[in-house]
Amino acid sequence: MRTRTLGTTGPQVSALGLGCMGMSALYGDTDRAESVATVHAALEAGVTLLDTGDFYAMGHNEMLIGEALRSAPPALREQAMTSVKFGALRDPDGGWTGFDGRPAAVKNFAAYSLQRLGVDHIDVYRIARVDPDVPIEETVGAIAELVQAGHVRHIGLSEVGADTVRRAAATAPVADVQIEYSLISRGIEREILPAVRDLGIGITAYGVLSRGLISGHFTADRQLTANDFRAMSPRFQGENLRHNLTLVEALRKIAEQKGVSVAQIAIAWVLSRGEDIVPLVGARSRDRLTEALGALDVTLGPDDLAAIEEAVPAGAAAGDRYPAAQMAHLDSER
Repeated sequence: MRTRTLGTTGPQVSALGLGCMGMSALYGDTDRAESVATVHAALEAGVTLLDTGDFYAMGHNEMLIGEALRSAPPALREQAMTSVKFGALRDPDGGWTGFDGRPAAVKNFAAYSLQRLGVDHIDVYRIARVDPDVPIEETVGAIAELVQAGHVRHIGLSEVGADTVRRAAATAPVADVQIEYSLISRGIEREILPAVRDLGIGITAYGVLSRGLISGHFTADRQLTANDFRAMSPRFQGENLRHNLTLVEALRKIAEQKGVSVAQIAIAWVLSRGEDIVPLVGARSRDRLTEALGALDVTLGPDDLAAIEEAVPAGAAAGDRYPAAQMAHLDSER
């Protein structure tokens, strides 16, 4: 497995990371045994970065990863690195009630995450969304204190704008910004990507298949369950979905010419954007993981990249990446 470094201050990790959210929530029914087996298969393949959030199914995802780590061979367990998001507030019915970036809350969240994961430190720790009522300097300062105490190794950020990145980096060394980046979500290229590169900060890119939309497996007649986030996602609705699937078909032609899958070429495109970018693949099964790992063997030359750009130009997607209420919480969109 090839490796990349999360910025100038972060750890060396595998070229692909595993985003574990879908194993617990937001994408319909889950299979715990298959999820654990998929984490094990990822570790065996050389994947080192496991990404989660303490609010994914209200702690379920962290406990799932903890179970997978406990049951993995010691050598594989030792190579695993955890990336954890915190701060999103939930209610007993699963609703979202805001974000909390107060220093005392940061340390409280970390204490619970360490217990659920069964680890003595978190490798990269980050607030999921900026708390509008707490200066980012205070939130990052609290994580820096956790680093000093040995509970956290590196400071991360998530879905932040360029100005917030600069303020955070002026407070303490920031290793990584996690943000959505894919062929159909390229907003970071305007200001955020230049800013993090100027500061020597890495990127972990989530949504590289746009929640399965550009995986090549999603169809217009697919029925989504009520507990599937995509049932409310603008890009999966009506005419938006039909338009976006035409982009996928254009991408499929290029993939077929290269003898690879649509998902593999979409992941390979993100890999091609720079050695400072680590795509997170949200595989929930070993089959999907195997397909995603195949992207590491896909080489995209200048002609390939030009063809992809023509098939799926920047800004071509129909619909926002989140419903309006959630878009309002994204510092990266301001």
